[in-house]
Amino acid sequence: MSSVWVHAVVIRGLYCVFTLLMLAVLLRWFGPWLQLDVESGRLRWISRLTDPLIYRIRRLLPPMGTIDLAPFFTLLMVWFIRQIAVWGAILILKF
Repeated sequence: MSSVWVHAVVIRGLYCVFTLLMLAVLLRWFGPWLQLDVESGRLRWISRLTDPLIYRIRRLLPPMGTIDLAPFFTLLMVWFIRQIAVWGAILILKF
């Protein structure tokens, strides 16, 4: 019974890590509207965590003028990877 508990903790932990990354991207995206200074101060870790992902997505997207959809596509990418990782962990740990 303990191996089931360990598997559940691993899967839940994996899910939580990706969810926290998605929340960090949302804070980075909506930070200016919420008047959060994510570039300096106590929230600087958000920029350090999310900027490499957002910049890579931004390089792949064509220029769209003043609209920056890189955080949106980053969220979609992280969500998709989370789904694959969690279901993959479920299938691997099931056997």
